[in-house]
Amino acid sequence: MTKKKKTVGKTDADVILIGAGIMSATLGVLLKQLEPNLSIEIYERLDIAAAESSDAWNNAGTGHSAFCELNYTPEKKDGTVEIKKAVQIAEHFEVSKQFWSYLVTKGLVSDPCNFIRNIPHMSFVWGKKNVEYLKKRYDALTQCDLFSDMQYTEDTELVKNWAPLIMDGRKKSEKVAATKMDLGTDVNFGTLTRDMFNNLKEQSNVNLHFNHEIRDLKKNKDGNWIVKVKDLETGDKRKRVAKFVFIGAGGGSLPLLEKSDIPEGKGFGGFPVSGQWLKCTNEEIIKKHHAKVYGKAAVGAPPMSVPHLDTRMINGKQALLFGPYAGFSTKFLKNGSFLDLPKSIKFNNIRPMLSAGLHNLDLTKYLIEQVRQSPEDRLEALKEYLPTAELKDWELEYAGQRVQVIKKDEKQGGILEFGTEVVSTADGSIAALLGASPGASTAVSIMLDLLNRCFAEDLATDEWQAKIREMIPTYGKALAQDPALCKETRTRTSKVLKIENTVSA
Repeated sequence: MTKKKKTVGKTDADVILIGAGIMSATLGVLLKQLEPNLSIEIYERLDIAAAESSDAWNNAGTGHSAFCELNYTPEKKDGTVEIKKAVQIAEHFEVSKQFWSYLVTKGLVSDPCNFIRNIPHMSFVWGKKNVEYLKKRYDALTQCDLFSDMQYTEDTELVKNWAPLIMDGRKKSEKVAATKMDLGTDVNFGTLTRDMFNNLKEQSNVNLHFNHEIRDLKKNKDGNWIVKVKDLETGDKRKRVAKFVFIGAGGGSLPLLEKSDIPEGKGFGGFPVSGQWLKCTNEEIIKKHHAKVYGKAAVGAPPMSVPHLDTRMINGKQALLFGPYAGFSTKFLKNGSFLDLPKSIKFNNIRPMLSAGLHNLDLTKYLIEQVRQSPEDRLEALKEYLPTAELKDWELEYAGQRVQVIKKDEKQGGILEFGTEVVSTADGSIAALLGASPGASTAVSIMLDLLNRCFAEDLATDEWQAKIREMIPTYGKALAQDPALCKETRTRTSKVLKIENTVSA
């Protein structure tokens, strides 16, 4: 398979992918394009792909490009706005769009309209201090060409033109501000993931197994990995041997990483955060809103709980969601067990987990308050964005689970992180993905990083380099520093993905 892994002994597959979500789908397609003769086995505990975090109802729905998510642009103590993370995420999303364009061009996925649509991205705030922040954010971001098309206004009539519902019934004296990026998108990662797996399973030497649970992982003396699998329908158990294993099981990744017993995985813990949406049931209201409107998170709220009034396309139909409302559950997956959290506590991670808990008491308090919310409490939060909202037009929908990463820290003992973390061995024979946001939207960049860690020698070959650049023409280049390339890339991907031509001339 690779020049790097000179393993001996019989194997059942070159690669085993655990979990049938967007991450495994992306890695599987990348590897088969780079090395067509590769043999791949994919195992999923549920009966369908993308049923957990990648599903459209389970939080993954916005094409996270940092256009509107205010948590990616924090205000520093000196009053300036930090845009480094926003620029990185915007670049990563452009990488994803290039890869998806390649898939469309090669016929590896269906009509792009099934999984990506053009939906403007807006940030919306009220109150003098928040308005000042949004203006500083706008000024900082528009210095970068990735955000040069952003519009800013404090004109209430223009905001109403952009998103009528958020201004209806609002006090005229209230000071508001908004930004808008017409290039924003809505992405149905569930549909995209299933499309990629449908293509993968039609290829030679690829086997996709649903209703199969990974019970254990062990590295053999010959350098290969022994994976113990249970068929949940028949109860049959068997062992599979592979040269490389990827643990991309969302909230289920941490327990499997612990089972692998690799030294690089020691000290990691997980903090589960659940979510809920209010889903609009009134078709007339749904039709009146066509944007993703993000606001500022409450003090102590996790990044995944940034409130937004969100237009989405789900199964070809327009939907309108508000939330997510955060909550706490000891489950690591929506279809998980309440024992997931206690079972994940080990001798090597108990100190980081306790330390992270002590340093995040505000978060714990916030989550408890969210769990105790009544329908009327949720309606009041919605009314901040949609003043005329009525409870009869909305119903509660349960979203997915997110397991935030807890890792060792020399100074604090343990810290809680809200990004993603790739954990891999020195020999590159196994890798696991932990964490959540921005997750799905940056899956391609995350998997390219994994290839660099685990398939470095192959990635350095002329063959792989040429293929990578065919899939992602700007590979190795910084769009934020090249205005012409940025415009050219966005114009091309917008055309291929059938997104409205919103790239400025």
